[in-house]
Amino acid sequence: MKYLEFFENAVSSLKTEKRYRIFADLERQAGKFPRAIWRAENGLEREIMVWCSNDYLGMGQHPAVIEAMSDTAHKMGTGAGGTRNISGTNHPLVQLETELADLHNKESALVFTSGFVSNEAAISTIAKLLPNCLILSDQLNHASMIAGVKSSGVQKQLWRHNDLEHLEELLAAAGTERAKLIVFESVYSMDGDIAPIEQIADLAEKYNAMTYIDEVHAVGMYGPRGAGICEREGLMDRIDIIEGTLAKAFGTLGGYITGKCAIIDAVRSYAPGFIFTTAMPPAIAAAACTSVRHLKDSQAERDGQQRQAARTKAMLSEAGLPVMPSETHIVPLFVGDPDLCKKASDILLEQHGIYIQPINYPTVPRGTERLRITPTPFHDDHLVDGLRAALIDVWERLELPYIEPGSFYNLNEPVAQEVFEAAGG
Repeated sequence: MKYLEFFENAVSSLKTEKRYRIFADLERQAGKFPRAIWRAENGLEREIMVWCSNDYLGMGQHPAVIEAMSDTAHKMGTGAGGTRNISGTNHPLVQLETELADLHNKESALVFTSGFVSNEAAISTIAKLLPNCLILSDQLNHASMIAGVKSSGVQKQLWRHNDLEHLEELLAAAGTERAKLIVFESVYSMDGDIAPIEQIADLAEKYNAMTYIDEVHAVGMYGPRGAGICEREGLMDRIDIIEGTLAKAFGTLGGYITGKCAIIDAVRSYAPGFIFTTAMPPAIAAAACTSVRHLKDSQAERDGQQRQAARTKAMLSEAGLPVMPSETHIVPLFVGDPDLCKKASDILLEQHGIYIQPINYPTVPRGTERLRITPTPFHDDHLVDGLRAALIDVWERLELPYIEPGSFYNLNEPVAQEVFEAAGG
């Protein structure tokens, strides 16, 4: 058997479908964000502007965060020394979990090495420990939540995205006596929309279900102390498990869950993804803890991000570019074709020095390919103007359709769809 052929064919099919991912060689520059050095395959080095980073507030370059990481590494070394079961828990990690529990007003917190691991381990473990559990999962939940649902091995049902009537139908059919876990996100990162959290909590109480919310695209950026949408809407106490990340707005690495002590201790004691994974190094934990503490007290970064996100949406919309409606800091720009989406990204990088990674299937459904723009407080008005000019040039070169200036592109509006279909999108 020619084993390599299977792998070669698998990669070849991705290239044929225009879904093959190419990672840009970028070197972030501390103190100069969003600037980075791009190294092309031909050896060319060039300074470019990053417009799609998940370092939403630029905390990855904050002097206090860098200092905390550096000082702790010099004091405690670079590694954790093993799993927490073998090597114990380094003190900066203890401090970090205390800060996170306080951030979400929960009894306890548990830190993992990534947001993916926290979702996969927590969802699967919680569901396994509940007798005859039924997981009710929003259909647009992202990959790590899907992995957790699958790993649990319990029965699952998908409810239509943010559709409360459909969710209630499924809950009612399951009955109030059966164990149920509702898993959903607060901010959906590809469309920028927000879940109806209060109404979901109402349904959970009515039908005796537990709730698990993913706030990875909201923590640090929403709420008076940056605890997320649940904090902003005064709903943290109505959600059983709040999951978040340290790798986006907090600018470091790792994921976490918060909740009642009994729930967190059960996950700590039963989840293989936690038990058998090397712990977060103390330097990273110290940096994350510093970032969390800073954003609890500082509103400047959140205000700056919201201001520049709103300006970016307005400027691109006024130019007739097909910005998709978004309630959050996410600015999705509709393309609708994987090949054109990749070409648009390439032109932006090679001709304009702007890096925006194309978002294609399976991250989004086929036919909804887009550029996902994430303005930060450091994308000033001059950079926003430059982005608009560059995108207009790309739209002209690729003959992509515009929409009515000042409007937004809605996937559910037939007129908008017809415009793109007529243009070959």
